[in-house]
Amino acid sequence: MDGNEIMHRKDELRRAVSDLRDRGLTTAAKFAADLLTALPEVEGKAVKRKSKTPERGRSATDDDEDAFQSGKCLFDLKEYKRAAHALRKLQGPRAVFLRCYATYLLGESRKEEERLEAGGLMGSSQAVNKELQALDIELQEATAETQADPFLLYLHGLVHIDRDNRAEGKELLLRSLHAFPCNWSAWLALGTLQGGADVDADSALPRHWMRNFFLTHVCVEGQENEEALGRLSDLTAEFPDSDWISATAALAQYNLRNFDEAQELYEDLLERDPHRIDGMDTYSNILYVKEHFAALSHLAHRVSAADKYRPETCCIIGNYYSLKGQHEKAVTYFRRALKLSRHYLSAWTLMGHEYVEMKNPPAAIEAYRQAVDLNPRDYRAWYGLGQTYELLHMPVYALHYYQRATQLRPHDARFWCAVGQCYAHEQLGMDEAAIRCYQRAHDSDDREGIALHRLAQAHERRGDAEQAAYYYEMNLHRMDAEQVAGSEAVDALMFLAAYHKEQGTLALAEGLCMRLLDYGASSKERARALLREIRSLQGGMGVLGQAAGRMDVLDFGSMTPAPMNPEADYMDPAGSDIELSPG
Repeated sequence: MDGNEIMHRKDELRRAVSDLRDRGLTTAAKFAADLLTALPEVEGKAVKRKSKTPERGRSATDDDEDAFQSGKCLFDLKEYKRAAHALRKLQGPRAVFLRCYATYLLGESRKEEERLEAGGLMGSSQAVNKELQALDIELQEATAETQADPFLLYLHGLVHIDRDNRAEGKELLLRSLHAFPCNWSAWLALGTLQGGADVDADSALPRHWMRNFFLTHVCVEGQENEEALGRLSDLTAEFPDSDWISATAALAQYNLRNFDEAQELYEDLLERDPHRIDGMDTYSNILYVKEHFAALSHLAHRVSAADKYRPETCCIIGNYYSLKGQHEKAVTYFRRALKLSRHYLSAWTLMGHEYVEMKNPPAAIEAYRQAVDLNPRDYRAWYGLGQTYELLHMPVYALHYYQRATQLRPHDARFWCAVGQCYAHEQLGMDEAAIRCYQRAHDSDDREGIALHRLAQAHERRGDAEQAAYYYEMNLHRMDAEQVAGSEAVDALMFLAAYHKEQGTLALAEGLCMRLLDYGASSKERARALLREIRSLQGGMGVLGQAAGRMDVLDFGSMTPAPMNPEADYMDPAGSDIELSPG
């Protein structure tokens, strides 16, 4: 961008911050202010201050400024009914919007109160916003004009979405954004109506620089994180100091399970703004996974000092207690977060995890269902449902929910391993389908190496010793490279020792048995018994020194994996043999 373009954007964002704040759209105003401060300085150019002119939708005859400011103060105090009453006689678009918006929020507040009275935090009811119909009637006339106020168009779009008229809602939001593209709240509402790779090709979207932020947001929401990082790199060149860009990049890295990169970005955000709370709940998830007790405790104290009544703060404290194994306390804080904001998605999912730890499957299932009701794209909740039903020994149900998770994250190896495990369950016994899933997991960068071990086990169950040995050797090689050991290493060594004994490569089998002697008592007994058999065979053959190669190095070139069908339907490896829906 040249200097003139930067100055033009700054002027546009300054006007947007003022207009949005006047209408109580604080989230959008905060976003615009972040971008405004993120733009680079232009050397040699003084900031042009325009003379005071009427703001959008405001003139000397439209509003009585004193009455408007009185109503705005009541709105800021969340006294929505009083605010709507104070603004009832004002006719300018700015005052009409604030009055209608206050009425809309009043209906939302009453809906939440009715829902809580009917079913409590975990309950559900048919509560609706009873102000929607009257608002729809009033806004129809105001938005019918070609040059309708963009903020009234935005509010009318929200009303249609809440009434499940998605097509009409989208049309109104697009009209609003064409007239006022700096309303980030309108972009977010539009993002709930469409997503995926085809959004960029939507010719109806405004050709404005804010479009690039929207496309990045859609990519992150749709788990297209690599593409999102590419877009964020381009945006950083234009807005080098944007906290939103840094926070979104950190979230994309977290979704990719690049925890070190995400942690570095979050720590940089905290260094720039030590009292920041936005996004720190995700940062706490990283510290939880990495088991950084001290860092998580420090973060919990920091955000609590900033604002202990924020849902994110309660979530961070809940994560801390969960890491300490105090699951009841963790649930208490997750419930507290939901009392502050029932739409806080992370708390529902994390509370489900805690109920699983507490061996309370019904409560876990209810928490996960609340999460997917709020956001059907929450793959963690779908995966949690699958895990819970697997614990209940209901593999068909678990399979259904795991597959929902793979639809949202088709390159996540953990989910393919989970689907494969369901197919391999004794109630289904579909090892061929399980093998295809494990192969897909292995091809999706299976960092934990779970897929290799399960591929070997599946081939062993099918009696395919050669393929089982191939995957056991691969997994053993991975564990040796990563210097890890455990039951998987024992299984691999035991199978390979017996396999090579049968193949006649006795020296290699003997070396594998010697390695087994370094493990626990049970493996030592089995290894000694197998060694006696091997040495008996060696004595009978009169060959004590034969070797197929070094005893401590396995030959991967001697075996090849079975060819996979590249045209297999990866979303349903089992074809149509069983009904996957839990009904």
